[in-house]
Amino acid sequence: MPKDWELFLMPYKQAVDELKIKLRGMRKQFQQENTHTPIEFVTGRVKPVDSIIEKMHRRQISEALMEQDLQDIAGLRIMCQFVEDIYQVVDLIHQRTDMEVIEERDYITNVKPSGYRSYHMVIMYPVQTVHGEKKLLAEIQIRTLSMNFWATIEHSLNYKYQGEFPDEINERLKRAAEAAFMLDQEMSAIREEIQEAQQLFSYGKGQQLIDGTIERNQINDNDDESSSQQDS
Repeated sequence: MPKDWELFLMPYKQAVDELKIKLRGMRKQFQQENTHTPIEFVTGRVKPVDSIIEKMHRRQISEALMEQDLQDIAGLRIMCQFVEDIYQVVDLIHQRTDMEVIEERDYITNVKPSGYRSYHMVIMYPVQTVHGEKKLLAEIQIRTLSMNFWATIEHSLNYKYQGEFPDEINERLKRAAEAAFMLDQEMSAIREEIQEAQQLFSYGKGQQLIDGTIERNQINDNDDESSSQQDS
């Protein structure tokens, strides 16, 4: 095991920080162009040391293969409004030249038996260090908001039951997963109407800011004119 975990994980933390900036920058570009952004928000984390050790023991991963076989030490999560957005984000990541897609797992088309849905991408990402370039693996999970809600609940229950869910809980989770996906499908059916409403809302807020600025400038101009008349 690494003698200094903080030193070992430093490049992974740098990778997460850089990737969050880049992925959030993509969202910002869509907003500036006043078009629908497929990225709702982005989160990231470096896997805790105890979780790394536990996973290595569970999967019998040697220290020599740790960086190769543990693909999620650096983890990013992209949340989307619609299922269609997920595949648009996947295409956007494929187009980038600053990272290389190594592996993909589509758990939306190929749903896990538990009901879990998400799109996973493993990328090779180069980090610049004082000792030169270091290429490392990072995992990007892309989900809708409802998929993420279900996965968060399932993850919490997994800690309680250690993966051995009672039959009743297991069935309820499966039904909840289907209900969450039905919500995604219903939202996709009215996606154009939702996006149009969101653009109108954003335009309205922007117009209010412009109108407010114009009004304040007019007030300031009037105040300046009044002051000039008084001075004369």
